[in-house]
Amino acid sequence: MPTVKVYNMAGAEVGTMELSDVLFGAENVNAAVLHAAVRAYLLNQRQGTQSTLTRTEVSGGGRKPWRQKGTGRARQGSTRSPQWTHGGVALGPKPRSYRTDINKKTKRLALIGALTDKAANGRLIVVDDIKLEEFRTKTMVAMFKALGAEKKPLVVLPEVDKRIIKSCSNIPGAKTCLYNTINVYDILNADAFVVTVAAVKMLEEVYA
Repeated sequence: MPTVKVYNMAGAEVGTMELSDVLFGAENVNAAVLHAAVRAYLLNQRQGTQSTLTRTEVSGGGRKPWRQKGTGRARQGSTRSPQWTHGGVALGPKPRSYRTDINKKTKRLALIGALTDKAANGRLIVVDDIKLEEFRTKTMVAMFKALGAEKKPLVVLPEVDKRIIKSCSNIPGAKTCLYNTINVYDILNADAFVVTVAAVKMLEEVYA
């Protein structure tokens, strides 16, 4: 079982904790599975609302600009054809869904791989507890600095705590999530994976 140090909010070591081999000690981290999970996540974030006007949707252009023959110019049927200025767009994007899914086994393997990667590279920081008496960004900044997690920290909580969530919202790169809403992209994108002892136990209970 991998063992990690447990810190308090001041950055002082207060003990150690054994982590689940299943969740944090996988033998192989499958890069292809991680890529599939990240790709699916990013595609599912797309709204797919981009749209261009075709020649039938642009206003105007109902009258033939000049007669078919005898002018010496190319024949034209409308001033809203794609080759005209202010004309419609040929083969432009239309609203569509980018939604894609991966199966549960792949998603679980990707999550295990991401967590194992963080633990193996020393980017997993376990905190005994995070408590704030008030909404205070400065307190969270001080905690991240004490833990060496100033750059792009991901804070995983066991339950909704509005004080912590709101206090982290003004810190560039910082992000918070619950143990049951965690995703592979956020884990890999974070430079520091900050998780409470309670959240670790819940992660192991749910995913391991």
